Amino acid sequence: MKPAELLEFLAMAEKLKCNTRHSYTSSGRHESFRLALMAYMVSDEVPEIDTDKVIRMCLIHDLGEAITGDIPSFEKTDSDEAAEESAVSEFVNRLPEYWKKQLGEMYSEMNELKTPEAKLYKALDKLEAVIQHNEADISTWLPLEYELQLTYGTEECSFNEYINSLRDEVRSVSEKKIKANR
Repeated sequence: MKPAELLEFLAMAEKLKCNTRHSYTSSGRHESFRLALMAYMVSDEVPEIDTDKVIRMCLIHDLGEAITGDIPSFEKTDSDEAAEESAVSEFVNRLPEYWKKQLGEMYSEMNELKTPEAKLYKALDKLEAVIQHNEADISTWLPLEYELQLTYGTEECSFNEYINSLRDEVRSVSEKKIKANR
């Protein structure tokens, strides 16, 4: 799937985040997500990568934020990272042995960012945030996000030619949005 085609598909899938869901979250919000869907949709472009593992990583990557709350990356400190890691570790260690082992190993792999699967999950996580900003009204952007839209995730996406071209396409969309709103 060409990067522009993927962005078109993800724009449609973004409606999952916008559409009111039948059930409420515990805080009263109606929301869905699409990171795992992104992993599935790029699988044909990265056939050497274990897509199922990447999808599992995408599904669990934000569990720590369920405990610590969501802190934007540009505000997150080393202390915040440590607190989130500790919360995840504490949560995982309370699970039955099978899941403790499975999730513990997966979080270790994700944190080390050495495997192609961990690199892909991290690149997609960064890209999804930039894509979401492109889809949101520009009036919701903070001043520092104009620059972040152009740079966020660049390093993480450089490990793979297709993912890098996707980042270029996303950057192009950001540039057009910024230019149209100046």
